[in-house]
Amino acid sequence: MAELKEIKLILSGCFGKMGRSVIEEVKNFESIKIIGGIDKHRKNESNFEIFPIFNKATEINVNCDVLLDFSSPSALKNILNFSISKKLPIVICTTGYSNAQIDDIKNASKFCPIFLAENTSLAINLIKNLSKHIKNVLGKEFDIEIIEKHHSQKLDAPSGTALMIANAVSEKNTKYNYDRSQSGRRDRNEIGIHSIRGGTIKGEHEIIFAGKNETITLKHSAGSRSVFANGALNAVLFIKNKLPGMYCMDDLEKDKN
Repeated sequence: MAELKEIKLILSGCFGKMGRSVIEEVKNFESIKIIGGIDKHRKNESNFEIFPIFNKATEINVNCDVLLDFSSPSALKNILNFSISKKLPIVICTTGYSNAQIDDIKNASKFCPIFLAENTSLAINLIKNLSKHIKNVLGKEFDIEIIEKHHSQKLDAPSGTALMIANAVSEKNTKYNYDRSQSGRRDRNEIGIHSIRGGTIKGEHEIIFAGKNETITLKHSAGSRSVFANGALNAVLFIKNKLPGMYCMDDLEKDKN
């Protein structure tokens, strides 16, 4: 069997919480090497000498194979422009994008392979698919509520994962009720999505299916960001030689099986 060529990785958002977790977790991936990072906050990291740091993607001057993004929606334009120009595969794990930005990502996937993941935990992906199956079986007889909890520094709410799950179980006429405040009865065609921010919570998601005299609850708690870093690095391995197009955690899960 031919030896797997080392993947040269650019890490966008390398000084963020998830970026630091990826730097630690990549030690467990012999076939991936981080050869550069992108972060506009590098002025606060003057002693960082593991790999070269760039302010934005368009400044990158090293050869790379894949770009992994854990930054912010504001960096998207530069990341897409760079990746399109280089036909470079991207793993995008940032959340909080606008509908227009999602369209930009889909358009860019015509020119380079893009792996878009609101959450890189295989267990969360299983929770999403289980939720979809439960909804298909129970129909409209059960109300759906989603509760998500994250640390106090998380910028977007609701979480991308909560929206991913909601989208998986919604129908054409479904409405989202954020952080419920209402007078009157609950609409049967709505999904409640509730966000909690505090402390150092790594990430918790709970999906409640409430019916007449019975309730089904699915819950996932992340004890460490290494769970997401590991999933993201597996996505890097997956996307390396793919053709242009959109890919997601479902594709990675099928590939593993």
